[in-house]
Amino acid sequence: HQPDVIFHMAAQPLVKTSYQYPRETFDSNTTGTLNILKSVRTLDIATHLILITTDKAYQNLELVYGYREVDALGGYDPYSASKAAAELVIQSYLKSFFNPEEQSKVKVASVRAGNVIGGGDQGHYRIVPDIVQATAKGEPVIVRNPDAIRPWQHVLEPLSGYLLLGKKLLDNELHYCDAWNFGPENESVVTVEELVNTAIQYWPVIHWELEGAREEKQHEAKLLKLDCSKARFNLNWTPVWEFEDCVRYTVKWYKDFYQDGTNNGMTERSLYDLASYVEDAKTKKKFGLTATEATFDNRMQCLNESSLSRVLEC
Repeated sequence: HQPDVIFHMAAQPLVKTSYQYPRETFDSNTTGTLNILKSVRTLDIATHLILITTDKAYQNLELVYGYREVDALGGYDPYSASKAAAELVIQSYLKSFFNPEEQSKVKVASVRAGNVIGGGDQGHYRIVPDIVQATAKGEPVIVRNPDAIRPWQHVLEPLSGYLLLGKKLLDNELHYCDAWNFGPENESVVTVEELVNTAIQYWPVIHWELEGAREEKQHEAKLLKLDCSKARFNLNWTPVWEFEDCVRYTVKWYKDFYQDGTNNGMTERSLYDLASYVEDAKTKKKFGLTATEATFDNRMQCLNESSLSRVLEC
């Protein structure tokens, strides 16, 4: 098979785990990215690559402005450093082997999203899964850094940006071979504590406690924001849902999951969320819309119900 577009999302995605397993984190995030690029070059196939990294790839100076795609890369913890290193690998391959100015048949772009939430994530050391898993057990959630400020967004937001960017690459628009931020509006850049308290509005049994001195604290950035002006002006992409919408849809998904006790009905629940997102995007005319709803439908055609169902059931 020869894919039209490859979305490389595989990663070791946790800061805390990266302290425990730094070598494995670099192997997965940096070398894994290198392997994808090398494979496409070796196979000599005409495909396009969208490589997902993270907002944490930026050298975080704890400044109040959002980081732009041209800002310096860096990383204090192994996770952030591994993703910054992956970005350097991508830039090297883009210039050395897949240069659009040399009419490369492979188009490459990297994307950096904010802190993504949404139904289905059951990972450890992530605030939303921690909240719902503890609540389902009747336990308080332990919050490590309540004052940390993050750009929260529903998973459908960056995915819509990735799909739009993929469409541009398929259309052979060479100037899109670059790095792109896909993050929320400023009103969604809030503290962990505000996220938890908003979740409580939609699931009142949630209770949280501040982590004590039981274990050694590892460094995590206190403030992180993205400037998504480039995507706004060049892709006509902006977020659809506001902060409370993101939390409401996320909490509702998990409430349904834990109250049902099985996976039955969760595909339908996810399809409902997707349909709501699409309808809100049409209503607000925000996502990738320069003219008509037909434009939106064309760019979302790969998210038809049958294809999404297969993804959700995997």
